[in-house]
Formats: sequence, C-alpha cells, structure tokens
Amino acid sequence: MKMIILDRDGVINQDSDHYIKTPEEWKPIPGSLEAIARLNQAGYRVVVATNQSGVARGLFDMAMLNAIHARMHKAVAQVGGHIDAVFYCPHASDEKCACRKPYAGMFLEIAERFDISLVGVPAVGDSLRDLQAASAVGAAPILVLTGKGRTTLASGDVAPGVQVVADLSAAVDGVLV
Repeated sequence: MKMIILDRDGVINQDSDHYIKTPEEWKPIPGSLEAIARLNQAGYRVVVATNQSGVARGLFDMAMLNAIHARMHKAVAQVGGHIDAVFYCPHASDEKCACRKPYAGMFLEIAERFDISLVGVPAVGDSLRDLQAASAVGAAPILVLTGKGRTTLASGDVAPGVQVVADLSAAVDGVLV
C-alpha cells in the first residue's frame, strides 16, 4: 500500500496564528488540493495528521472541527481527490499527550489502523514537530516552505537529509517521480 501523511495547517490550507476556527477560515493553499488528487490518481492513500489544540483551548469544539474537516473533504472532492483519513490531537501542548506532534502517537495510530509500517512513508509538514514525529517512526519527512516552513528552515534545527520543497505540489512532484 502506498501512503503519504500530510499535516493540515500550512501544508494543505493557509495557516493562522489565531487558529482556523471555522469552515470559512479554512482556505486551501493554491495547488494543494490538486496535489492530493494527483496522489490519489497514482494510488496513494492520503492521511492527514494534525495537532488541533484549539479544541483544548476552547476556541472551537469537536462539531466545529468536524465542520472544518468536512469543508476540506468537499474541496478535495471538487478537484477529483479524496483524503482517506484525518487523525488529530485535540490536546494543548502543556498536556504532553503521546498523540501530539512532535510525539509519535498519531503516527503509530495511523500505522496500526492501516496495518502498515511507516518506514520510508513520505510525511509532509511545515514545522519542526511534524518532521520530528515522522522521523520517530522512520517515515521520510518533507518540509514545505508554506505555512511556518520558512521559519522552521531558518531555525537551523532541521535535520540533515530532510527534503525541503516549495509547497505540497512540489512535494508530490518529488514523491511521484
């Protein structure tokens, strides 16, 4: 089974320092939805792994998170693609739960749910914690320069060998080579 794991905010959609709190605030990054459709056409399962601490912070509830994800699913479907599953961590960073990236819990849950080893599976993110969670399970981290990606790269903390690309479309170009 071919799989790719994508972060949501800053990879698929525009990120916000004030959180994406409503479906109306969810805006796709140009080319990202079409990139997901290309992955589907090439036989990839597309899985989203996203920290959503806005739930724990009381900025939005689970019904609103589901509505945001419904908008994302609909937008991807409108260009001929689909997302196979969305895994999320609703906890705040101070809760130190195992599912919140940079910890590997969400990735381990994906591996268990799909009965797959994540070794070498491309995992696209825009933050250091995305890359760290991917590396912890042997996945192949890819840093996009959208969202927080430029700041992440400038931090100097990105491990050697991590692929760096402009955006999700460029990441997919590399995966589909």
